[in-house]
Amino acid sequence: MKRSKNKSKFFKKSKFNLKVFISCFIIVVAVAFFGSRFTKIDSWYESVKPAITPPNYIFPIAWTILFALIALSLYFAWINSDKKWKPDIIILFGFNFAFNILWSFFYFTIHSPVFALIDLIFLLFSIIVLIIFIYRIDKKASYLLMPYLLWVCFAGILNYLTISNIK
Repeated sequence: MKRSKNKSKFFKKSKFNLKVFISCFIIVVAVAFFGSRFTKIDSWYESVKPAITPPNYIFPIAWTILFALIALSLYFAWINSDKKWKPDIIILFGFNFAFNILWSFFYFTIHSPVFALIDLIFLLFSIIVLIIFIYRIDKKASYLLMPYLLWVCFAGILNYLTISNIK
């Protein structure tokens, strides 16, 4: 039986690397874990959340899917990049992960939707930079970040509406 050419195109330069794959997921799970430590649904949040906010059970489902896509993007970007781009990948994902965690801290822990919105602007910028940068390395890795960008844009709308709900 002939091997499909599409399978070999799936991994551009490298064969599947289990160690890198697991490492990417561990990194992203750690980011999700640290961010979740700051995410507390309390009476403050319930009193300011906008009417268009999805039910609370939607968020962990959405973020699980998004973090899996982010981990896959990191994996494909890493295995398909030249050595010279790896430090940039670490820096860009690192800033993105930091902004992601900080948003939860600003919004849910210190109840500052204004600081959270400022952070979210940096988060959006970091996602756009990642998408553009990674596109040159691996288009698929770049496309995997699109749902993340859309979700964070929606979060920005909710964040902005929260500011208007504070009395």
